[in-house]
Amino acid sequence: MTSIFDQVLSFIRDPRPDQFENLALEVFRYQFDHIGPYREYCQSLGVAADAIQSLDQVPTISTIAFKYAELTNGPAERIFMTSGTSVGPGERGRHFVPRLEIYRASATAHIRRMLFPDNRRMPILAIHPTGERMPESSLGQMISWCIEDFGTERSVCAATPKTVEIDRALEFLKAAERAGEPVCILGTTAAAARLFDALRAEAKSLRLPPMSRLMDTGGAKGQANPLDASEVAALAARWLGIDAALVINEYGMTEMCSQFYDATRFNSAFDAPAGTRLKIGPTWLRAIARNPITLSPLENGQGGMLSYFDLANVGSVSALLTEDLGIVEGDGVRIIGRAPASEARGCALGIEQFRDRNGPKSAAQVNR
Repeated sequence: MTSIFDQVLSFIRDPRPDQFENLALEVFRYQFDHIGPYREYCQSLGVAADAIQSLDQVPTISTIAFKYAELTNGPAERIFMTSGTSVGPGERGRHFVPRLEIYRASATAHIRRMLFPDNRRMPILAIHPTGERMPESSLGQMISWCIEDFGTERSVCAATPKTVEIDRALEFLKAAERAGEPVCILGTTAAAARLFDALRAEAKSLRLPPMSRLMDTGGAKGQANPLDASEVAALAARWLGIDAALVINEYGMTEMCSQFYDATRFNSAFDAPAGTRLKIGPTWLRAIARNPITLSPLENGQGGMLSYFDLANVGSVSALLTEDLGIVEGDGVRIIGRAPASEARGCALGIEQFRDRNGPKSAAQVNR
């Protein structure tokens, strides 16, 4: 009999949207049976696995719960941790991933669709540490795979866990400008801001070759005035000469093995200004907006707290509730912002059991 892991991997490699919900319910039942803290949480809600008949009925857990419980069915090939820059090590969320090939299949397939739809290989500049330099980082691991699958031998990592190596990054970009070779830059918003500031200090903008691109993964730690996605796109055009349609904001989190990316005229039929873009997820990731008080599902087009069912999370928990507000539009999501703590009552209730298992801790979420 094919394992649930192999069924998910097969779906990712050959997505069939009409089969998503049936497989999602199988994944839920597997997780109910094999992940003790999740089963106990469902039972505390009076939910039995065989009573769930649709995806809307599957109990979601707050992503904050990953700080309080080991949400896994057994030994993990890798454990990814949230960044924890503002809290102690004991406050960091942990995502146990028993089958790393499923995370890789999910991440690289959607990167191909959204960042490399032209099937180009090109030199890649990482301004976030790769998985080799920062093995606890899910983003770092994703960058390593991106370099392996889409980069050339001239790819460079110009970041350590403590800093961006600005001189090395600028050397890479200036060489690309001289050679007339398109490049891809991968990193956080804060790292991109460091690049822009360095070029501003030199009072010299670059003009990277056409089809160069930037994946902005968010994350503004260390910035006095954090940049939003539209500002990153504008500054990338000003200082690097990158077309705004090729500045792609990624939305992801340590607790989820799949990601969303901006839809632009480069990778889709959409063409909206940065900051108002629809974010597109893969076929194996379903978004549902929920009422922040009752957690009941909302209709498409209504704003609420965003929840997801990620098949690629088969080895942990797939039904996740975030603190993000947004609108689900068909297969896409528009991110509005973070839910004020006073409004996120459903989310708060959803972590009480997990907090109680390991004693009181801060409920502040940290980023990937």
